[in-house]
Amino acid sequence: MIWHELLGHSADEIAAEYDLTLAGVYAALAYYHDHRVEIDKSIQESKSFVSALRKRTPQE
Repeated sequence: MIWHELLGHSADEIAAEYDLTLAGVYAALAYYHDHRVEIDKSIQESKSFVSALRKRTPQE
């Protein structure tokens, strides 16, 4: 949960911002913490892919 970890948003703020239940936000946070390595790796791979794609794509 990038909003929670990096930006310091509380579970209440996330729930309100995205019209989610507080239980759903806590469930997502629990899932993230249980699978942190895999999720962080996937996020980094996506960022690297986007960066490489931007380098190959001509800017107008």
